[in-house]
Amino acid sequence: MKVRQIGAVAAASVLALSLTACSDSASDGGAGGGGGGKAFKVGIKFDQPGLGLKEGTKYTGFDVDVATYVAKELGHDAADIQWVQAPSAQRETLISTGQVDMVVATYSITDARKEKISFAGPYFVAGQDLLVRADDSSITGPDSLTGKKLCSVTGSTSAQKVKDKYPGVQLQEFGTYSECVTALASKGVDALTTDNTILAGYAAQAQYKGKLKVVGQTFSEERYGIGLKKGDTATCEKVNTAIAKMISSGEWQKAVDANLGPAGFKVDSATNPPKQDACS
Repeated sequence: MKVRQIGAVAAASVLALSLTACSDSASDGGAGGGGGGKAFKVGIKFDQPGLGLKEGTKYTGFDVDVATYVAKELGHDAADIQWVQAPSAQRETLISTGQVDMVVATYSITDARKEKISFAGPYFVAGQDLLVRADDSSITGPDSLTGKKLCSVTGSTSAQKVKDKYPGVQLQEFGTYSECVTALASKGVDALTTDNTILAGYAAQAQYKGKLKVVGQTFSEERYGIGLKKGDTATCEKVNTAIAKMISSGEWQKAVDANLGPAGFKVDSATNPPKQDACS
């Protein structure tokens, strides 16, 4: 009898432990951030000050603020957002394979990209520019880049534009813009090209203040969109409605001032805030 009782107690203990383990694993599958709801995965840049920057467990920047606002309008608490690093060359793959629900990562809307994914937006219009060392007066715009070492990021529209328009440039493509900035500061390259918003953020960082400068001659129009799964028109329309609400409510301007203002960035009022494209 005692043997049977001991066996019964042991079986009950095992069952209780199993139930506890199941409960723990279920809660672990949540947001990775604390809301307890289903994780809403958003791709952003992790290395762009003022736009998308990861410092420890903190995420800041204009793209982060836009993504958080849009996610809330779609019914997701900020605590349920799981931020995923989205390097330029991997953004379409992250979306098409379902690794993220949307990408908000200085993601220029282009026809080539629209063949693979869908875009909502735009939510901001930037322009391609150049970042150089503060004591370099030889580079005044893209026409003065012949023979110079120019850095950009693999998979970016910036790199492609330079390849197409300025064949005399020695283009070096790195994985991230922060790698380019480090190479520029150490004189490994002569200039970095990407959107003026991104460049202004780097120039404003404490370690580069007074050492780097934005040339201030934009030579493209970059319309930032929110990347979504190809053909998801219903979500696109909801996201466009959220962007329009953010703009009309004044929250868009607050986000611009808070994130881009410290870099001394001047928003082009002729193109911003932008009107959203029709979803297709």
